[in-house]
Amino acid sequence: MKKLLALIICSISLLGNLKAQTYPSLNINLLAHIDPETDATGSDNRKYSGCWGWYQATKNKEYAIVGTSSKTYFIDVTNPTAPIICDSVKSAKNGCTWREIKNYQNYCYIVSDDNPPNTFQIVDMQYLPDSVHVVHNGTTYFERSHTIFVDHDRLYCGAPKDVGTGYESPMRVYSLANPENPVLLRRLEDDISNTQIDYVHDMFVRNDTVFASTGWKGLQILKFDTLTNHFSLIQTYDGYPYDGYNHSSWQTDNRKTMVFADEVPASLPAKVIDVSDLNNIMIVDTINSHALATPHNPYIVGNNWCWISTYQDGIYLYDISNPSNTTVYGYFDTHPQHGVNDNFSTSAYRGNWGAYPYLPSKIIIACDMQNGIFILEGDVNYTNPVSVKENVKQPSTFSVYPNPASNEINFLIANQFHKTITCVITDMLGKVVLENSFIINDDFYKTVINTNSLKNGCYFVTLKGTNSNETKKIIIQH
Repeated sequence: MKKLLALIICSISLLGNLKAQTYPSLNINLLAHIDPETDATGSDNRKYSGCWGWYQATKNKEYAIVGTSSKTYFIDVTNPTAPIICDSVKSAKNGCTWREIKNYQNYCYIVSDDNPPNTFQIVDMQYLPDSVHVVHNGTTYFERSHTIFVDHDRLYCGAPKDVGTGYESPMRVYSLANPENPVLLRRLEDDISNTQIDYVHDMFVRNDTVFASTGWKGLQILKFDTLTNHFSLIQTYDGYPYDGYNHSSWQTDNRKTMVFADEVPASLPAKVIDVSDLNNIMIVDTINSHALATPHNPYIVGNNWCWISTYQDGIYLYDISNPSNTTVYGYFDTHPQHGVNDNFSTSAYRGNWGAYPYLPSKIIIACDMQNGIFILEGDVNYTNPVSVKENVKQPSTFSVYPNPASNEINFLIANQFHKTITCVITDMLGKVVLENSFIINDDFYKTVINTNSLKNGCYFVTLKGTNSNETKKIIIQH
């Protein structure tokens, strides 16, 4: 009777967590998942792109702002397990592949780089959660822009294109002194020739320093003099290991470390560079979740943590407190379609586009182009590296999925490179039913164990190694 009761309790407990186990994860928990967009774009069923967030201090509310193929959604995530769509703003066309969003005060700025007709949108969010008000939806400033960044009261636009002529500027900066009516301060080409910088794909800006990702021309570091409204070139960083199409970057709060991604060709690792001396930039590490994965957008919190959207491999959280020896802390696979064994034979540029980890609650907004909007939680203390919230268990070193499982269980083992790990599976009475040992040959080692021989029921999976001894529960259901 005791054995039966234990089995029932174990089964109920695991089945209650079945939803969270749909998406493989490590130290990152699923709070909610919604998929409201119905308009799909192209053969890859793309529906979502960039996302951002906003904290409404006057009402103590948090929002996810999500760009889709046909509109931009404004979602109340104050209760992250029950997100509420408050309003949406329709775009000029359906089937948009790109959409990027930033905010300043209670205003949201929305751009798209899709073919005309297109518009630049400014949205007043002060009336949320009731509704949003569109204060500009036109082509007066520009028709298209690949991305935008807001620093202080300045809006930086990457590759804005004018209506009619289609003229493309590498980058422009606008004043947001009047948030509803931006004023052009400077075009990059006014100070730096197009032969030197002809395109800015994305940018990270802090005060007067602009880290411009300029595609095949690498990372260009600029100064924007806010008194004279002029650009000058400080440094060019190119020709680095695994260089490609420099896509996007982010910097630590102490300004010592930067992480950037090269999007093309696929499967290039993200780079960790020392920028404490801009005259002597040094690459100190490279990071990737898998040899064939493609990092897309990095987001750094404080000085120690870096979230990276990694297309088909979902979103990863790295501990970069020691920049020359980064380690993975957690991951959440928003795109399990690529398969357990990392089958990236289909397009490398599907899956997780972007994330937003800057809300006061520390929840994470993540957008998967095909699978929708994910509200996530990581058990991590942003103040100190490799530590977790009080009264929360230490970070796990492995994940096992699916759960319940049938004929096989899949493992991802993190940060055990060059170590021998033994996997022991026991039944509810402690009897060993399976045992396997393997040498880890990757920072994120993935393997599969056949469970055909196991009867239906609840089991304990233990991984033992030099510095690890951890157990998880799993149900087998044939």
